[in-house]
Amino acid sequence: MWIGLAIVLAYGIVPLAGSDYLFDAVLTPFLALALAAVGLNVLTGYAGQVSLGSAAFLAVGAYAAYNLHLRAPALPLLLDVVLAGGIAAATGIVFGLPSLRLRGFYLAVSTLAAQFMIQWALTKFGWFSNDNPSGVIDAPVISIAGVSFASPAERYVFTLSIVIILALLTLRLLRSQTGRNFVAVRDHEVAAKVIGVPLLRTKLLAFGFSSSLIGIAGVLWAFAYLRTVEPAGFNLDRSFQILFIIIIGGLGSLRGSFIGAAFIVVFPLLLSRIGAALLGNLFDSGVLEMSQRIAIGVLIIAFLIAEPRGLVALCDRAWSAARRAKRPALPT
Repeated sequence: MWIGLAIVLAYGIVPLAGSDYLFDAVLTPFLALALAAVGLNVLTGYAGQVSLGSAAFLAVGAYAAYNLHLRAPALPLLLDVVLAGGIAAATGIVFGLPSLRLRGFYLAVSTLAAQFMIQWALTKFGWFSNDNPSGVIDAPVISIAGVSFASPAERYVFTLSIVIILALLTLRLLRSQTGRNFVAVRDHEVAAKVIGVPLLRTKLLAFGFSSSLIGIAGVLWAFAYLRTVEPAGFNLDRSFQILFIIIIGGLGSLRGSFIGAAFIVVFPLLLSRIGAALLGNLFDSGVLEMSQRIAIGVLIIAFLIAEPRGLVALCDRAWSAARRAKRPALPT
């Protein structure tokens, strides 16, 4: 019942009742970031492989889809999206090779190579941006089978559909033997090898599948949300933002990815409104950005100390408490 109500709300009520600001500033970026967080959560939360290069794979997906649409116009847009995810997956596998030798902090540092190398390549070689000197690309209008998704509400519906499909595919993967292999490698790599888990294939599959999801999230970020992107928009800050989402939302939880993304998107808006109400003109964009960084840093430390499972654990406890409160008292 709850799933049916959510589908009716997301597809039937929100597109009709929501404003352009709601779609452009809240819902579409939330969905794109949530999909990127799902991808990173598969790699870090489930497979235990740390990565700090998520923004690089966002960029790979966005620029790959742009070039596929530009240089192979006969291909349908949905196929461009799928192929962009495949290119991001191949890139992720290449940069995931160090995971066969490195772990933890050393692996995290090695993934920074993807972040810096890909951002440098997109800026250095004009071919990726159709010879635009600044590396900026303008996304085409989303059109599938002659149906255009041009308005903010239509782009939201397109993004929502992609995210739901990929989230369900991810859930099915995690419930399969492959997903159990991910968890075994995360919990104890040596024990996983002893019981027959193929470490090489499992780690590279985690990097590939994670990068494909993040790459498709990059397509949504560029085509459905910003519409115009540049390499500088996929910097290290974006990688940390996605990492903060899964830490705050909850590692090893798909629900946590969505909850964390909702928090990261809505929190700056609330902070801006509250700061403007309390401080007026003194609360400018610079103060907002610094306040946001400080607040998120404090929250991450608090969650790591008090509740490592993140917001999803707090939501589960609140739901359990509410259900207990509704139960009738037992007769004495």
